[in-house]
Amino acid sequence: QTVNVPEGPANLAWRAADDLMLRAGRSGHGVQLNLRKKIPAGSGLGGGSADAAATLLVIHRLLEVDLDETVLLEIAAGLGSDVPFCLTGGAAWMRGRGELLEPVAVPTGVGFLIAIPPYHLSTPAVYEAWDALGGPLAERFIAAPASIAEFEHELTNDLEPAAEAVEPRLREFREALEAAAGAPALLAGSGSAYVVPVDAEGPPIASMVRKVSRALHVPVASATTVSRGVRLGSG
Repeated sequence: QTVNVPEGPANLAWRAADDLMLRAGRSGHGVQLNLRKKIPAGSGLGGGSADAAATLLVIHRLLEVDLDETVLLEIAAGLGSDVPFCLTGGAAWMRGRGELLEPVAVPTGVGFLIAIPPYHLSTPAVYEAWDALGGPLAERFIAAPASIAEFEHELTNDLEPAAEAVEPRLREFREALEAAAGAPALLAGSGSAYVVPVDAEGPPIASMVRKVSRALHVPVASATTVSRGVRLGSG
């Protein structure tokens, strides 16, 4: 069992399979899932939501389930706020609880550096802290990459004050990351990972990843914007 990844009904992939089979009237047909986590749990990067979305797609395809995309999105919305987005992917304004998606034509290939501290955060705990603090708004804003500035000039995360209240070491980690990267960082989702937008005119992202990794001794990766959500392969 992977650390911080629940088994059974507490796991989103498990629930996705169960909900889809029930909706299709095939609850008597079980499926076996082998889940290999490449996105760390408790990092705010949507790994559990991506797992659930992938589970919906793979069962839908392999078992030829007779449900259309609208129904899949309904099931996804019942699983979690980020799951519908992971089904469709690309870029979108998310409204409601996350189930109302308005696609945005953001360029692909916009780079981000991702650094993951050696501790994890529980999403419910962060939201509970946000409520307890009176729903604070973030006080930090960072400039958006030039390639997406027409959609949003500044980036912010209102969950950051709550996440830092739950895990005070986040602030120190962020400051060390910003010093190593030479650029401002923003909390990813409810944390604990931080993201540094990388300007195309700046240093190559690969060299930044190496530099930050050596400085902080934590997992560091690069990512870029894409045009699709979860993808099914043959591997």
